Amino acid sequence: METSKFFPSVEIPNEGCDEGYQKTFKNCAELVPTLPRSKGWWLDELFQYQGFWMSSFPIRGSMLISDHFKPRPTDIIVATSPKCGTTWLRALIFSIINRASFDFNDHPLRKLNPQELVLLFEGHIHKGGSTSFLDDLPSPRLLSTHIPYSLFPKRMTDDTSACRFVYICRDPKDVLVSKWHFSNKLRPKEVPPLSLEEAFDLFCKGVSHYGPFWDHVLGYWKASVESPKKVLFLTYEDVKKESLGCVRKVAEFLGVPFSPEEENKKTVEEIVKLCSFESLSNLDVNKSVAKRSERPVSNSDFFRKGEVGDWVNHLSPEM
Repeated sequence: METSKFFPSVEIPNEGCDEGYQKTFKNCAELVPTLPRSKGWWLDELFQYQGFWMSSFPIRGSMLISDHFKPRPTDIIVATSPKCGTTWLRALIFSIINRASFDFNDHPLRKLNPQELVLLFEGHIHKGGSTSFLDDLPSPRLLSTHIPYSLFPKRMTDDTSACRFVYICRDPKDVLVSKWHFSNKLRPKEVPPLSLEEAFDLFCKGVSHYGPFWDHVLGYWKASVESPKKVLFLTYEDVKKESLGCVRKVAEFLGVPFSPEEENKKTVEEIVKLCSFESLSNLDVNKSVAKRSERPVSNSDFFRKGEVGDWVNHLSPEM
């Protein structure tokens, strides 16, 4: 296999891989150098692809999804713009869908980070050098994504597909602050931290991962208005304020409403408690600071405060 300079650590597939997969990958490797670019928030570069700023990794994933992914009626896509509650929403939906399979005292979420239970769509579409990994997953497939709605193929977004999306939005000021903190965790120690002023400027210009932020949000919001049975639009603030009601709403949307017996057993309350920031952040698995070469982010990096309105502690009146 040969290596692409735009996908450093990723090999371009050749022999032994599906021909269509090879073609998509090489098309992406040829496309990326021609796109408008900007420096990223850590050491990566961002490229403007179909109106959004992304690194080469999700661009490749998006192209592979468009070319090769075969949706099923039972597929559930957990969609977010980064730092809008991705980890929380993954945990909630996994718990809702699998509530009859696990005891809350010995739940997978107590041993594994939510990202290991709800896989990143654009990351696993090419696992092992082909798209067969996702094809082999049992239904219902729970997949998480940051990809904008407009970049998904029609076979996933038109009304003939039963594939469903659950999207969560957050106050952009809190998103900016959370993203700034997160980005500085990923920057090597020998590199100066990204200043809040610089992060603010990039964010306002739309130059952030999967940004512009409002274009990302509006894409899913419009889809939720036009196809309410296909896209459920939530806000971080509502889920925080009315957690029980939002969990019931998600279950209804996914076609697995809570039964009277489950309500009597306080199953909704158990899910909310298990998936709360306080519960997840205090688990040993989520206190881990270990990082891997393929994922330079530790589990603990996904948990900071989980609060609404923390931006007031960081942004100036002028901002």
